[in-house]
Amino acid sequence: MNFQQLRIIRETVRQGFNLTEVANALFTSQSGVSKHIKDLEDELGVELFIRKGKRFLGLTDPGKELLTIVERMLLDAGNIKRLAEQFSLRDEGQLTIATTHTQARYALPQVVTAFKRAFPRVHLVLHQASPDELVRLLLAGDADIGIATEAVTEVSELVSFPYYSWNHCVIAPPEHPLHSQQLTLETLAEYPLVTYHHGFTGRARIDSAFAEAGLAPDIVMAALDADVIKTYVELELGVGIVASMAVDPLRDHGVQVVAGEPLFGQQTSRIAIRRGHYLRSYAYRFIELCAPALNEKSVRQALSPATQE
Repeated sequence: MNFQQLRIIRETVRQGFNLTEVANALFTSQSGVSKHIKDLEDELGVELFIRKGKRFLGLTDPGKELLTIVERMLLDAGNIKRLAEQFSLRDEGQLTIATTHTQARYALPQVVTAFKRAFPRVHLVLHQASPDELVRLLLAGDADIGIATEAVTEVSELVSFPYYSWNHCVIAPPEHPLHSQQLTLETLAEYPLVTYHHGFTGRARIDSAFAEAGLAPDIVMAALDADVIKTYVELELGVGIVASMAVDPLRDHGVQVVAGEPLFGQQTSRIAIRRGHYLRSYAYRFIELCAPALNEKSVRQALSPATQE
């Protein structure tokens, strides 16, 4: 048994049991992939994959149990490397942050600036992703820290911490008649709306608020980020619903926030880490720059096995 065999087992599942894609992802040949799998099965004395001819269809029961162990072994192998780097290259290395457009554009610039001043030799990678993709990156070990509002609290392998709270606001061109009306869900539903795509930036909360009020809003356009929404609101395609931190009166001259109480409740963006993922000391510092209450001691304690029971 060797690490290449373990990587192949994990990658076969990630690539939907397509051995050609597994070979491409691991920079090897398909025949080499097949041989490694067969050698491991012969060594263990069990079949790990359900087959139909030469095609792989899924994992057998032993394969499912083995995958859990493989994931843990490969995670720990990566942790050993990061542990060594922690003591040999204290202020050097790479920190990968997976985050959504909203966080990267509006919440993180000051944090990133402060971090780079403190750790100029750390290569900071910001990977912009959807919430679901962000979770996959964390689980795969391809990101150290994830920052998002959706998805991260729904996965048991992740532990997450509150980052900051925010509300949606309603925006319209300066001369729009909505500015002279009382802002309610009922009045808002009378206009065409432009807001976020499903799964992004609290869209589920927007949908549920209208549904609970028995309203069916006319959402004429859905976008992945607030800049696109503001552009089309300015072009008078519809009234916009965006995250409040995405609107800057000094910059966004073509739109104005409609005065009124928040209609869609409070949202909380969260910082997420995969359980068992070893973080370098500068990663804890990045988290603390985001939320000062989250120091290294408190984060380590939340990640410890005793708190998971």
